[in-house]
Amino acid sequence: MDQKVYQNCVAILKEELVPALGCTEPIAVAYAAARARQALGCMPEKMTAECSGNIIKNVKGVIVPTTGDLRGTRAAAILGAVGGDPDRELEVLTSVKPEDVDRVRVLLEQGLCEEKLLDTPAKLHIIIRMSGGGHTSMAEIIHSHANVVRVERDGKALVDVPHTEEEGEEEGADRGCLSIANILRFAEEADLDDVREVLDRQIEYNTAISKAGLEEGYGAQVGATLLSLYGDDVKIRARAAAAAGSDARMSGCELPVVINSGSGNQGMTVSLPVIEYAKALGADREKLYRALCVSNLTAIHQKAKIGKLSAYCGAVSAATGAGAGICYLCGGGEEEIEKVIVNTLGNVSGIVCDGAKPSCAAKIASSVDAAILAVSMAMKDRYFRPGEGIVKEGVEATVESVGQLAREGMRETDSEILKIMVG
Repeated sequence: MDQKVYQNCVAILKEELVPALGCTEPIAVAYAAARARQALGCMPEKMTAECSGNIIKNVKGVIVPTTGDLRGTRAAAILGAVGGDPDRELEVLTSVKPEDVDRVRVLLEQGLCEEKLLDTPAKLHIIIRMSGGGHTSMAEIIHSHANVVRVERDGKALVDVPHTEEEGEEEGADRGCLSIANILRFAEEADLDDVREVLDRQIEYNTAISKAGLEEGYGAQVGATLLSLYGDDVKIRARAAAAAGSDARMSGCELPVVINSGSGNQGMTVSLPVIEYAKALGADREKLYRALCVSNLTAIHQKAKIGKLSAYCGAVSAATGAGAGICYLCGGGEEEIEKVIVNTLGNVSGIVCDGAKPSCAAKIASSVDAAILAVSMAMKDRYFRPGEGIVKEGVEATVESVGQLAREGMRETDSEILKIMVG
């Protein structure tokens, strides 16, 4: 295959499949606060967390990891300032100690941090401002969870990366090279030494948190409920594994996950069902690696059309990727995999994102169920036809139509969801 496309695919996987401790939105807030605290040089006497609506939505209902039960933007920001390690980026809270959490509880009661809705066109935008010791500082993140574009101390820029508030092209490797045809060609031809490390880490981390979710009673126990009520079948295990990871992650589990498209839930959804099917089918490690290349890149391809955050539930695009990976494991070729993608998107593209919280696990289970149905249909040459709703002629046109739905059509939905959540 074209070497530029090949190298872009490798780079995309290395950029996207990174570890994060806790839901990535509160983690991004904590990371920005840790960077601002580092610039200030002392513990702040006053803080303000200014966040876009999508950040507030996704932080509101999820437990900030290492805290046990604290939720919300103010808790995440104060914890980042008190105990965050800015050098760890999305694992910023790895070094938090119990005494740090105790201090956060006190500072929350004292009203150290104010939360404000940031007037910005960017879906992912965080500005943390601090003052203390006669100095001021700020740190700004935009468009992706660890993309720090500005850090100041006393109004002087320490970091200043040119940027725009408008949504634009992804930084780094060119996502525009992705197509289902190119993704499948890459998966077939990849030198596995180029991707082995990131995929091994994805398998290890995401399997571990899924196991914790099944065994330790996190959240609403969606994963455990599926297994206890519907039996030990691979179609159930695939749903339960991904749901259980979300059960744990949304409810404060301190194990890291490997993310996809900036999301831990999407990272688990895109990988764990594929891992379960590989076990059931007796696939060797090489086949699993190649299937994970299919699933991860298919999800990233869709999200590049949508953006990191929107009112469109990312579990749908991730599960669509998982369905493509499962189809690959089952012997499906390009035609069948394209039908899986169309069948899944034609089914569950209407699921909305109303923030990160325990019910994400149920949305993941539903989305993976739709993907498994899509595989069963595609392998029997059954599929939704162009002109049926948002389904277009060809898989790429269908992916584009879903991107338009999520990016443009759901803007008002996004606004209404936020009003309902904070009203």
